[in-house]
Amino acid sequence: MRIALLTDLHANREALEAVLHHARGERVGRHALLGDFVGYGADPAWVVERARELAAAGAIVVLGNHDEAVVRGSRPSMRADARHSIDWTRGHLDAGQLAFLASLPMTHTEAAVLYVHANAWDPPKWSYIETRHDAVRSLHATACRYTVCGHVHEPMLYHLSGTGKAGEFKPVPGVAIPVPSHRQWLAIPGSVGQPRDNNPAACYAVFDLDAAQLTYHRVAYDHEAAAAKVRAAGLPQNLADRLVDGL
Repeated sequence: MRIALLTDLHANREALEAVLHHARGERVGRHALLGDFVGYGADPAWVVERARELAAAGAIVVLGNHDEAVVRGSRPSMRADARHSIDWTRGHLDAGQLAFLASLPMTHTEAAVLYVHANAWDPPKWSYIETRHDAVRSLHATACRYTVCGHVHEPMLYHLSGTGKAGEFKPVPGVAIPVPSHRQWLAIPGSVGQPRDNNPAACYAVFDLDAAQLTYHRVAYDHEAAAAKVRAAGLPQNLADRLVDGL
C-alpha cells in the first residue's frame, strides 16, 4: 500500500489540486490528511469538501489546531493575522463543513503508524516538533514504529534506534528513503498549502508500507493565483506574501 501523506492544506485550493494530481502519478492507493485544512487561505469550503470526499473514500483524516479553532472560535491569545483568518473562515463554512471538522479525531493508529497533527506526547496541546529532542519525546510517547505528523511546515525526518541513538535529516525531494522497522521513525511531510522553507512549491510525501520506503515530493503550483485570492478576500497581506515567498 502506498499512502500519500498530506498536511497543513490551509485552504489553498491550487496547491491541493496540484498535489492530488501529482499523487495520482505516484500510484497511491490511499491518502492520509494530517489536519489544518483551513486557516490562512482563501478556499476553506472547497478544501474541506475535498477532504470530506477523500474521507468518504477511505482516507485517514485527523484534526489540526486551525480546524479546532474554526470550530470553537478564535481566542484573544491568537496572533492578529491568525485570528482574522479564523473569524473570516467561520463565515465561509456551512454547518455541515463545521460539523465534519468537529468530528475529526486527534489521532489515528493503523498498521504500526500513528497519524497525528502535532505530536504524540500531548496532541491537544499542539506543541511543535522543532528539534531532535522534541522528536525523541514524541517517539517515546508511542509504541508505533512510525509517526507521521504535520504542524511544522518544513519537511523533516527523524529516527530513533533501539539503543536510543537519534538522528535527523532533511529529505531530498523525489529520493526514496528506506525506513526499516527496526528503528522508530517520525516523518514531517511539510505543508501542502503554506510551505515555509523559502520554496513556494507544495510539500507532501508518499509512504510505501510494503517496501518500507518514504519519498518526499515538492510540487510547483500557481502560488501567484492563490496569493491573489487571499488579497481579494481581504485577508492579511502577509498571508499572500508567504505563498509567493515560501516563508
